[in-house]
Amino acid sequence: MKPGNPDEQTRAGSSPAPDSWERDVMEKLVMASVTEARRSRRWGIFFKSLFFGYLLIFLGLLMVDVWTEDGMRKESHTALVEIDGLIASADLGVDADQVVDGLRAAYKDKHTKGIILRINSPGGSPVQADDINAEIRRLRDKHPDIPVYAVVSDVCASGGYYVAAAADAIYANPSSIVGSIGVRMDQFGFVQAMEKLGIERRLLTAGEHKGALDPFLPLDGEERAHAQQVLDRIHQQFIKVVKEGRGERLGDTPDLFSGRYWTGEQSLELGLIDGFGDMRYVARELVGEKKIVDFTVEEDVWERFANRLGAGAGAALARLFGVQDGPGIR
Repeated sequence: MKPGNPDEQTRAGSSPAPDSWERDVMEKLVMASVTEARRSRRWGIFFKSLFFGYLLIFLGLLMVDVWTEDGMRKESHTALVEIDGLIASADLGVDADQVVDGLRAAYKDKHTKGIILRINSPGGSPVQADDINAEIRRLRDKHPDIPVYAVVSDVCASGGYYVAAAADAIYANPSSIVGSIGVRMDQFGFVQAMEKLGIERRLLTAGEHKGALDPFLPLDGEERAHAQQVLDRIHQQFIKVVKEGRGERLGDTPDLFSGRYWTGEQSLELGLIDGFGDMRYVARELVGEKKIVDFTVEEDVWERFANRLGAGAGAALARLFGVQDGPGIR
């Protein structure tokens, strides 16, 4: 065996040249980067596709909603508008504008065959109740072929009944509470409490009767008489509206307009309602369309929260001291 060059033997058995392994590392890094980029791109495509899929679904639902609200339904139905709670300004309960907007939308829909006004209310503002009553009668005259039925849930008293009296007919449950055709005004008197605490009331007014019914002053007989006159006038308006709406269906009972309330069973005997039944019964048997579409207009949740947050403290204090409550059909 011929001995070789020692230097050549050493080079033959040594590791690859430095530039060789660096090249391998660089190639692996590049390939890893490319693989990661491809993976990221695939995930990016997936999430974008998912986003656009959700967007298309949302737009589709929105278009269906708009399509529905524009009165483009293909099926005949019974329209529903609810009054649930105190009839008052929007920040305190259900106001006339909400109910009227719902009624108008129901009448505007060409597939509405009848309207149910479902009421669960102890009453409230005589002005708000009268506005709703007047609009119901106006819409009934304008659309005589679309009947309006008031359906009582738990309570339809005072202002609630003021509204119901405008309907073609009223239906309730035998255990519903109906009636309370009267007017009231609420206040507290703090005169004796102030005397015991040694508090002096300092009230300055321009106008002889501007401080009438001040809860911190003794009740004057003339002021009481005037307040009673106001309540009586509102009461007479209430009675007039009920008689116009119910006509000869009302029974001849002395207590009918005394402010008393009755069960649904008693109300049927008194002529305050026309029969027993819930909204499904009325839709199916009277309107003839068991499909019910809700047209109730509700205040936005955040708007309601903001309104009540601002008005809540003032309203609570006003009620506490009795300086806020005016006449109410309750």
